Amino acid sequence: MARKEKKTQGKRGSQGQNRKMSEDFWEKNQTKAGVTTLPSGLQYSIITESEGGGSPQLADEVVVDQRIRLVDGTVVRDTFLEHEQDRFFVHETMEGLQEGLLMMTEGSRYRFFIPWDLAWGKSGNGKKIGPYSMLIADIWLIQVIPH
Repeated sequence: MARKEKKTQGKRGSQGQNRKMSEDFWEKNQTKAGVTTLPSGLQYSIITESEGGGSPQLADEVVVDQRIRLVDGTVVRDTFLEHEQDRFFVHETMEGLQEGLLMMTEGSRYRFFIPWDLAWGKSGNGKKIGPYSMLIADIWLIQVIPH
């Protein structure tokens, strides 16, 4: 009788597969022109830099357009297509996005490459974001609402 193996891979991918894919992507990405890697592991590239706009603080609320994808291209959220901007407090979002938003000024657009440990970590989030998943977030900071 053949031994049944526990299925560990679903739509979100297995832990080992996601971790390897994320780490391989991160390693290759840091050698690309225009990509900066911060000590935390967060990587970013500047798409459009706006001068003169305000920068958010952790307690502030922001209005953004964002496209969040997995490294395999799966779209998790895309307000650019949905024509509905997101509004949230900086301190309520994932650690990697918090760090990135604090560098931006109103009107700027950055692409963040957020390692799994600065995103949803070992457990993932819902059906689309598996454990150990790196995220790619295109963020256009439209407005900072000070609090």
